[in-house]
Amino acid sequence: MCFAALTSAIAAALIVVPIAAKLQTAQAGSAEQVAAALQAKYDQVRDFTADFSQQYESSVLKRKLTERGKVQIKKPGKMRWDYTAPEKKLFVSDGSRIYLWLPADNQVTMSAVPKQDEATTAVLFLVGKGNLTRDFRVSFGANAPAGTHSLRLEPKLPERDYDWLQLVIDQKTLQIRSLTAADRQGGQSTFELSNLKENVGIPDKAFTFKIPDGADVRDSDSAAR
Repeated sequence: MCFAALTSAIAAALIVVPIAAKLQTAQAGSAEQVAAALQAKYDQVRDFTADFSQQYESSVLKRKLTERGKVQIKKPGKMRWDYTAPEKKLFVSDGSRIYLWLPADNQVTMSAVPKQDEATTAVLFLVGKGNLTRDFRVSFGANAPAGTHSLRLEPKLPERDYDWLQLVIDQKTLQIRSLTAADRQGGQSTFELSNLKENVGIPDKAFTFKIPDGADVRDSDSAAR
């Protein structure tokens, strides 16, 4: 997956992945009520860690890629995705800059975090300025596995990075099981989380990235100009 596609998929996932809680009051409600409860919970999450599995399916190449690792998120705007399999890579945002490091090639691709007036809905959620019920048309998705709710989120305003999101949640605990983000090229990224821990007090230094010696550095902002 290219840098832009990876950035979009991760940002879209961050809209809802930090939410996991005892929200029994929303279990039997409407899709909008479930989304409102999730938003209320998200507002209380300062940071979180989790193990993740990400599967990307390309409609163009007709193949699937599955990757695994650990994620750390801290508001506002800090994130660290350590990919461990099938090969190592690191995706970091320190709140101002975004970096993708591929150790096998010793290559770093970087860009600025989008300004608020240029940011997608996904990025606005990352910095704590989004709202599920305000920014999305929410409905129950089809084919939810037994014991789960499936929420389909369609942005009310057109997004350049994705068409829709689908969230699968446990009906009893509302723990997130998976999130799928569909991009405009027909590709889909599905994130599955486990061992999620909230408000653990992640230090800011976890999101500091130092460019390795001799790295091939590419600035995607310069390339876009």
